[in-house]
Amino acid sequence: MTPDAAGTGFWWERDELRYRHGRLTFAGADVAALAATAEGPLYLYSAARIRANLARLREALRSTERPHRVYYAMKANRNPQILSMLAGTGECGIDICSPDELDHALACGFPVERISFTGTGVSRRDMARLLAHDGLTINCDSIGMIDRIGDQLPGREIGIRVNPGRGVGYGDDPRLTYAGMRTTKFGIYREQWDAALATVRNRHLRVTSLHFHVGCGYLDRQLGDWEAALAAGLQFLDQLPDVRVVNIGGGLGLPHRAGDQPLDLARWASALRHHFAGRPVEIAVEPGDYLVKDAGMLVLGVTNVERKRDTLFVSVDGGFNLHPEPAFYGLPCEPVACVPRTADVAAWQRCTIAGNINEALDLWGEDIAMPPFEEGDYIALLNAGGYGAAMSSNHCMRGKFQERLI
Repeated sequence: MTPDAAGTGFWWERDELRYRHGRLTFAGADVAALAATAEGPLYLYSAARIRANLARLREALRSTERPHRVYYAMKANRNPQILSMLAGTGECGIDICSPDELDHALACGFPVERISFTGTGVSRRDMARLLAHDGLTINCDSIGMIDRIGDQLPGREIGIRVNPGRGVGYGDDPRLTYAGMRTTKFGIYREQWDAALATVRNRHLRVTSLHFHVGCGYLDRQLGDWEAALAAGLQFLDQLPDVRVVNIGGGLGLPHRAGDQPLDLARWASALRHHFAGRPVEIAVEPGDYLVKDAGMLVLGVTNVERKRDTLFVSVDGGFNLHPEPAFYGLPCEPVACVPRTADVAAWQRCTIAGNINEALDLWGEDIAMPPFEEGDYIALLNAGGYGAAMSSNHCMRGKFQERLI
């Protein structure tokens, strides 16, 4: 909970997320008041913020002067209210990773023609469920997957997911890089390319879409590396004359810490315009985090405040099982007091915010300056709209939470 450099506010503040009369408000609602009605951990999502993020991205894509489409990555957040809202806009499709996600997308209003499947380790059982939908775009992650589609449905149109061997992620963290120096399970490498094309020919398939995804959470400082990965991915097009759509994946990031510079969408779009110039294909992008992450927060109640040796622990009623991404990938959720007991930063204390799971890594923030807390106060963890509820588990049987779309 860091004031900005000028000391006039907080780095995370914006019109719909700020203090008003000493209380945190989000999407026009009093966060603490909503939390008091939940009787436990509460996810809050802002419909207006999601729509604004989508509109900003679509505006950037329009500046590329190329045909384009957006697929929302369901794995970021599968809340049915959010999905139904996005389907209702008519402005984006959806990317899925499993047959059950396909069923969920259809139930939330997405027509199959606006659904793209990008998965890995796909069984024949899964494949049969996917191939039952003629209009579904299926991006093949391996040569074996191409072969199995050809075995079950020769002549079908397919997409191929390639691995350009270059990747990028938030803070240059290798855990967030899907391609690069370390060999990953994702996509078909250049060394396999001739064998993949031979399988396509032997199975009488048509490759009509190309897909690559190179990382997660990249910001301005990673745009140079991202552009190099983009150029490497597009080189696979040379032997794919029937491709109509190139899906560049997702991974567009947003600030997680004070000092993070937001992604410059104009610069991002300019790179797309440059690299796609003269290519008669449509650009597809599949953001998850960029649409929902900063449109959500996880609100937890303070259960205990106690100093142990040299550390002041503020315990809360929710742990990393509710939102594993900070622990697994080092993408922090900024902790914010919902009703600060003092606005005087000089009176704040260094503390560690600890969850209620019996695991050593269950810490939401360490040695951070926060206002004084008492049992019954509430803390909002910002940037929790993506890869939070969707990745949650019932570890220690503490998996209960509520979700509300405001």
